[in-house]
Amino acid sequence: MRRLWAICRKELQLYFFSPTVYVAFAFYFLVSGFFFSMDFLGNQTVDVRPLFSNFMVIYLFVIPLLTMRLVSDEMRQGTDELLLTSPASLTEIVVGKYLAAVILQFLLVVGALIYPFILSRFGALDLPVMWLSFLSLFLLGAAMMAVGLFASTLSAHQMVAGIAGFAMILILWMLEWLSGSILPKGGEWLQLFSISARTVNLQKGLLDWSDIIFYVSFIVVFVVLSIQALERKRLR
Repeated sequence: MRRLWAICRKELQLYFFSPTVYVAFAFYFLVSGFFFSMDFLGNQTVDVRPLFSNFMVIYLFVIPLLTMRLVSDEMRQGTDELLLTSPASLTEIVVGKYLAAVILQFLLVVGALIYPFILSRFGALDLPVMWLSFLSLFLLGAAMMAVGLFASTLSAHQMVAGIAGFAMILILWMLEWLSGSILPKGGEWLQLFSISARTVNLQKGLLDWSDIIFYVSFIVVFVVLSIQALERKRLR
């Protein structure tokens, strides 16, 4: 456990020394702020729910930027061999890197609290809906981070890893649309695996534990896939 947190701290330090993180944060808050201004000025309603569809779309672009270097940068610099032969287990390495990414994503969620704070100056907010919506945003981001982590194990080139992560997240995102448009009769089961569709109940203020279990299971699957990908590299 001590080695896991050491890896997590090291990754967080590397994050904040990387200009990519500041670009991703700036993009996130500039674009979300623009959409917030447009929604509030256009609707003149004190409702947090329209915010989250914007946040989720921005995540499609921000999360691959934040995860593309997690493992691919180690392979590019040739430090992956040292990492794979270190006393830390592969599970500690992968989980440590993943926790650092999730902590970074949590900062995005916390930063977004500025928008409901502004709205609260103009009227009362539906607090259960607000907090469950933020929970849905955090869980969605954590799931995307797991996919991005797996994508970063596939290539030594950060840009390739970022594009692969974006493509995988987009496909998982579009499963709801595919189930309703392309396969309207036999595609209902696809919607069960859509990472975006699972946020709907939470953003309505309904706490459905099946949604929480889905995200936790989804994260575990992709973290395990990342461990297996590194295991194959170590055996070569």
